[in-house]
Formats: sequence, structure tokens, C-alpha cells
Amino acid sequence: MTKGNLIVGLDIGTTKVCAIIGEIGEEGQLEIVGVGTSPSAGVRRGVVVNLDATVKSITKAIKEAELMAGVEVKSVYAGVAGSHIKGMNNNGVVVVASRGGQGEIRETDVKRVIDTAKGVSIPADREIIHVVPQQYIIDDQDGIKDPVGMSGVRLEAEVHIVTGAVTSIQNIIRSINQAGYEVEDIVFKPLAASYATLTKDEKDLGVVLVDVGGGTSDIVVFVEGSIWHTEVLPIGGENITRDISVGLRTPMLEAEEIKKKHGCAFSSLISDDETIKVPSVGGRKSRSLPRQVLVEIIEPRMEEIFSRVNRQIRMTGYENLISSGIVLVGGTSILPGSAELAEKVFDLPVRIGEPVGVKGLIDVVSSPLYATGVGLVLYGKDQSEEVDREESIFDKIGKAFKGLTDKVKEYF
Repeated sequence: MTKGNLIVGLDIGTTKVCAIIGEIGEEGQLEIVGVGTSPSAGVRRGVVVNLDATVKSITKAIKEAELMAGVEVKSVYAGVAGSHIKGMNNNGVVVVASRGGQGEIRETDVKRVIDTAKGVSIPADREIIHVVPQQYIIDDQDGIKDPVGMSGVRLEAEVHIVTGAVTSIQNIIRSINQAGYEVEDIVFKPLAASYATLTKDEKDLGVVLVDVGGGTSDIVVFVEGSIWHTEVLPIGGENITRDISVGLRTPMLEAEEIKKKHGCAFSSLISDDETIKVPSVGGRKSRSLPRQVLVEIIEPRMEEIFSRVNRQIRMTGYENLISSGIVLVGGTSILPGSAELAEKVFDLPVRIGEPVGVKGLIDVVSSPLYATGVGLVLYGKDQSEEVDREESIFDKIGKAFKGLTDKVKEYF
């Protein structure tokens, strides 16, 4: 495989590192050919706290994916999250025609207005990760998604800017480099997950994607097809595991296993006569407890997470514009009853988001757990297609110029 048709997504999370290898087929379809996972030992709440441990986790996950796909990985698209991520809206304006008449808007004008819009003052310890166009305005005509080819004098762009702490981003990049791989791009995780789980109709009608991970809960609000708000809350599945460990007096590793095997986020879904075995600490014998006791620990914490997300949505003022409801992704959303509890809290339609739009190992990646990893591969495919389009434009210009010079030579 060549570099052009092989794309790798690397999701470095608080509890796991996931590597997804995708291959672009001859007809442009994306096929998942390799999947690798590894426990994450050096990341806390989306931020690298132990470089060596993170490097080992990255290496193990990618090697496992390489072995499954039978290829060698050179570079990756890496996901980034953490409470250091901030989002803001901004706008920029440029003049297209300055001599009275209206001018045709070209790609260069669009790039100029985007550059103007992202010229926002940010602290020196932060850097811009994404500049996502929301809409373009031509001479007071708003709601335009693609202004190229249209006529006008004044071009305005409204954008959403995602920024992150320089040190946190550099530590992610350094971990990947030390593992022996290059970084193609850094991508905000819920933005990547949206590529794999959200439909165009949902984005147009308004939808909120909530990535409930191990250390953080990431929020992206889509209105009229574009991102209008991003937020990261420092609460996730690890908090639930810690509550189980304390409440049931069992080690953290055992609490995580109990959560995965017997956990439920909505008490109405379980019966009173169900029991579970709980390992004790200090070599004591295991105990049998009603499953209801476990659910009474999980449900309030999940309700707290959803309530905090709901509060953030209401603070944005967009709560009346999200007709499509809520889409949950991330490992914690796998808990049975998550969607039912979320519907109760948000009072909106809720569904669990699973990756779509890919072929290959669908049975392996068809889980909210892999939404970000698959989304990173789809994001990489989209970026490579954009580069190809730009290169094809330059090729046409080059051919036209060569044709002109050939005619001049022939004339002389």
C-alpha cells in the first residue's frame, strides 16, 4: 500500500489507546483493515502525564493494528481532548471588488477571509487546532455555505475556532514521535467522531454529539450544518469506576470489570432478584450483592454527567435549535440504559452513535468505543481528497501554462 491510500487514526484516551487502519479503495470507499487497542497508562483526563507509559501504549496499539492489516504504519491522525480545549466563534471580512463593480469570489478570496477570521488574539501558551467555517455572508446575504463562483463586493465568514494548550498538544505529538511515527494532523476528538456517527440531516436540523470517555465528556453542538459550540467537561467513566470501588469496597481494576460486565445506567431496566459477585480487598472472600446496589451507584453519577452537559447546552442558548437531539459516543455510553437515562435528563431524542460509512471490519468497529478512531480515519480521507483537489487545480494551471509556452515556442 502507498501512503496515499493508507490512513491511520490514533485515539489516545484516558483508559485506552485505539489505532484504526483504513485503506481507500479504487472507487474511493474506505475499508477498515486493522484495529489495535491497548490500556492507556500515561494519560489522565485526556492529557499526557507519563510520556514513557504513553509511548508503550501507542506502540502496542499500532503494532496490533499493523499485524491485523499486514502493513507498516508511517504516520497517523491523532485525536486530542482534555479540559484545556476551548472553543470560540469569530468572524472576518474582506473586500472582493474595490473598484465599483462586483467581482467573482474565488478560492483565494475564501482563504483570505478565513485567515482574517482566525486572526483572533489568543494567549502565547495556546494554539489553534481547527478553524471551522459556519457560514459566509456576501453583501448582507447570509446562510451561504460555498461562496466560490458567486458575485459580490464584501465577503464575510463566520467561523468556530478550537484552541488547545501548546504543551498538551506537543506532549501528544512527542509521544507519537518517540513511538516511531509521524503526525499528519491533530484533531479534536468529538469533531472526528462526528465524521463517523452523524448524518448530514442531523447536522442541518441541529444535534449535539456527546463523547463520554474515561476522563472527560466532550461536547460539540451542530446548528444548521456547522459547529457552533465546543466544550470539555472533566468528568467521565473513571469517576463511575472510582465510585464503584469505594461503594463496593473493591479494587479499581475489579470495579472496572464489574462496571463493564454488570453495569447499568437506568435502574428500571433490571430486576430486584439479580445478584453479582464482588471481589474484596486484602485477600478477603468475594461477596454476593444485589445488582441493584451497583446500579444505585452508577445511575446518579451518569445523571450528574448528563445534567452538566445539559447545563452547558442551555448556557449556549442553542437548546431550541437542536431538533435532532443528542448522539452519545465513547466507551461509557455503552452502559445499558445510557440512552434511556439521557432522554429523561435532556428531554430530547437520544441515540447511541456507532461508526457508519465504512467497509471491512465493520463487526469489530461497530461500537461507540471506536467512533473517534474511525472518525479520525474518515477525517484523514477527507483531508487527502482536499489536497488532491488542490493539486489537480495546480496541475490544470501548469498544463495551461505549458500549453501557452509551447505555442509561443512553435510561433518563433
